[in-house]
Amino acid sequence: MKIFKTSVFILCSLAALQSAFADSFKQAPVLDTYTQECASCHMAYPPALLPSASWQRIMASLNKHYGVDASLDAASQKKIGTWLSNNAAAGKRTSLEPPKDRITQSDWFLRKHNSHEVDPAVWKRASVGSPSNCNACHAKAAQGDFEEDSVRIPK
Repeated sequence: MKIFKTSVFILCSLAALQSAFADSFKQAPVLDTYTQECASCHMAYPPALLPSASWQRIMASLNKHYGVDASLDAASQKKIGTWLSNNAAAGKRTSLEPPKDRITQSDWFLRKHNSHEVDPAVWKRASVGSPSNCNACHAKAAQGDFEEDSVRIPK
């Protein structure tokens, strides 16, 4: 009986971990409008990297999008905004709104990229540029793949 209880506990624990990860970084269906509009200037960040409230504020202030006018026509803005909100972060680890709605200031990002994990000098390398350049180290970042096993920090 003890082996059965232990097995059930392990299976439930694994299911909970898998569920927590799936909720945090669910893979959203591709929205061509988002890719065309947003990836023309920067990586098309997966919607699950920010909570819905952050995406709503970002989409409502495109005329001053981090210092740039990224205004869209009303139809595109509504379509992209709805898609981002519907596919936004939902898990406990990613649903907290980061300061200034910046992915790189979110608790989970700072925890994963702390100075023990990533030397602060890495962000200053020309091949990386800044913490917001996910593609520098995560080759499949635009597809939502941030698997630690595939991280390659450029020189």
